[in-house]
Amino acid sequence: MNPIIQKLLSISPVFRSIAICRLGQHSFLVKADGIIIAFDPYLTADNNRLIASLISPDDFCNIDVICCSHDHGDHIDRQALKAMAQASPNAVFIVPEAVKNSISEISSERMIGMNDEETVSVGNIQIKAIAAAHEMLDQTAEGLYPYLGYIVSVNGVSIYHSGDCCVYEGLLSKLKKSIPDIMLLPINGRDAVRLKNNCIGNMTYQEAADLAGWCGTSMVIPAHYDMFHGNLENPELFMDYMAVKYPMVRSKIMHPGEIYEIIF
Repeated sequence: MNPIIQKLLSISPVFRSIAICRLGQHSFLVKADGIIIAFDPYLTADNNRLIASLISPDDFCNIDVICCSHDHGDHIDRQALKAMAQASPNAVFIVPEAVKNSISEISSERMIGMNDEETVSVGNIQIKAIAAAHEMLDQTAEGLYPYLGYIVSVNGVSIYHSGDCCVYEGLLSKLKKSIPDIMLLPINGRDAVRLKNNCIGNMTYQEAADLAGWCGTSMVIPAHYDMFHGNLENPELFMDYMAVKYPMVRSKIMHPGEIYEIIF
């Protein structure tokens, strides 16, 4: 068994606590209440990766819920989906309704499609979708949002994984309806050069820090800054900005493979 999965299985968080592991880019695993939840697992080996895959798709076992934010390869890893589904045969996949019908790699019965501000329950887990603006707040003709974030509530803790997202009008109001305890936010930013080359951007580290501070979260973890050349950011800049502007909010850089237990 993969040592990260093995370690998470050995941890039994008490009420109002979780264990979290960052796998690089915007990929996270969360253990709480006997459940393992994955956010945007990006497991496919690729020579362009600066952080090697820490878990092979075939070893991605004992996962209960897999939340996928949008249909880019480092978020919905289509090359690894089938193997992930086989390794964790009871896992439920949460995906944007806007892209659900295009995902043929796994059975539709195992997918739950979601849209902005919809809520579903999977066992003891409650999941709320929040529309994401991946530079633009895109929407289909049917009113569906192809980019989502998720607020997952489990074991008395709520976690917001924004997916790829910029701050847009209304995002803060949505988050303040049920302020998440932990926010997992991208900090790699955006610019014209990257956008011209179809590298769609996200919050800057200052915008991510401000969103966390304005929201009133207890803790924020930066992400999406270390995987590909030309789309990097220094997370220490985020940490310095948080320390000066929002010292009341806990912040932490999580190194790939690190498992961190958080108690509230």
